Amino acid sequence: MSNSNVTRRGVLKTGTMVGAGVALPTIFTASSAAAYTNEPTGSSVTLGFNVPQTGPYADEGADELRAYELAVEHLNGGGDGGMMNTFSSKALQGNGILGKKVEFVTGDTQTKSDAARASAKSMIEKDGAVMITGGSSSGVAIAVQGLCQEAGVIFMAGLTHSNDTTGKDKKANGFRHFFNGYMSGAALAPVLKNLYGTDRNAYHLTADYTWGWTQEESIAAATEALGWNTVNKVRTPLAATDFSSYIAPVLNSGADVLVLNHYGGNMVNSLTNAVQFGLREKIVNGKQFEIVVPLYSRLMAKGAGENVKGIHGSTNWHWSLQDEASKAFVKSFGTKYGFPPSQAAHTVYCQTLLYADAAERAGTFNPCGIAEALEGYEFDGLGNGKTLYRAEDHQCFKDVLVVRGKENPTSEFDLLEVVEVTPAAQVTYAADHPMFAGGQLGTCNSGT
Repeated sequence: MSNSNVTRRGVLKTGTMVGAGVALPTIFTASSAAAYTNEPTGSSVTLGFNVPQTGPYADEGADELRAYELAVEHLNGGGDGGMMNTFSSKALQGNGILGKKVEFVTGDTQTKSDAARASAKSMIEKDGAVMITGGSSSGVAIAVQGLCQEAGVIFMAGLTHSNDTTGKDKKANGFRHFFNGYMSGAALAPVLKNLYGTDRNAYHLTADYTWGWTQEESIAAATEALGWNTVNKVRTPLAATDFSSYIAPVLNSGADVLVLNHYGGNMVNSLTNAVQFGLREKIVNGKQFEIVVPLYSRLMAKGAGENVKGIHGSTNWHWSLQDEASKAFVKSFGTKYGFPPSQAAHTVYCQTLLYADAAERAGTFNPCGIAEALEGYEFDGLGNGKTLYRAEDHQCFKDVLVVRGKENPTSEFDLLEVVEVTPAAQVTYAADHPMFAGGQLGTCNSGT
């Protein structure tokens, strides 16, 4: 990908952050003798925002860009400060990062791993990005995380739900705030048991790449532990737009639950096809046929319209949460854009603040100093309750939401309702859990 696909964005206006509370003094450290990749030497620092601006996950990408712009505005002292006011750390002062004004460049991952690596590489080599973040595909996240490890910059993952991102493909330079497939299974299983019982036959349609594979494995394991039988597992191409040929065989399979391990536009289309085939009206094995969408988002619900009503799934965060941090973020985002943020927006906003905060606490942009500041870091005030960035795998552990499509929405944004807030303890697993085995975190690379 040429540099023409990486867009430089202007520096957002700085000012005084309102209501930030008392900030801790910034500690500036002298540059080490051995420089690190893209050490900032001027008055600004550049971050690379790499998101799907085209492809099946483009809606998520658009909302990610909105949140990134908002985060930069807040870091540079503009707006109302958002979750900088509620964040348990008070290191951020609204004067950029370590006194340097935050600039950013953007790239289009196209929801393709090769394109995502190319745009990230361009941001690092041509634009001097000291951190890369973004993505709405685990395939993209894993590819870019590997590139950042090689290049010696930090990767703050955006939407990536595959177990592999912080499992067999984890890297010392990579960090994930978003939850994963195992966590979805752990949160959903008790709710599905209460709703649909323990005697069910499930049919899986699964996006054919790393996220789909580990989501399918996680949900199948969690439901089989309840007593459910897995009838079939069928893989579907990420580029598919019509799932009719995959839905038709479900009708004669003996399944009474369809699990759609699809996300974004894939889920919108597959759910629409399933409803068109009349699956939701069918009685199979004496039971009402049900559909489950393990990974849900408001943007997907909007795309699927009426078809989402009553359908359950899990999500990382939702704008209706009433904690002070969530309300602060919804207010900031809504004021700027006129509508509430998605979980995609929330995730990348948090990742940007967490990176900036780690740099402030470490007193350096050196990726190894930032990694050390993030490993084992416990924080609160970013919308999911108390959270731990676990040192062993760089995975965040926090509360997970189970949601369902709302029967009587009051607006085009009021489409999901939270039915359960699953505590972090219920979705926490050992770092050497078999679903996450096979890889080594390795050591931080500063690019020296």
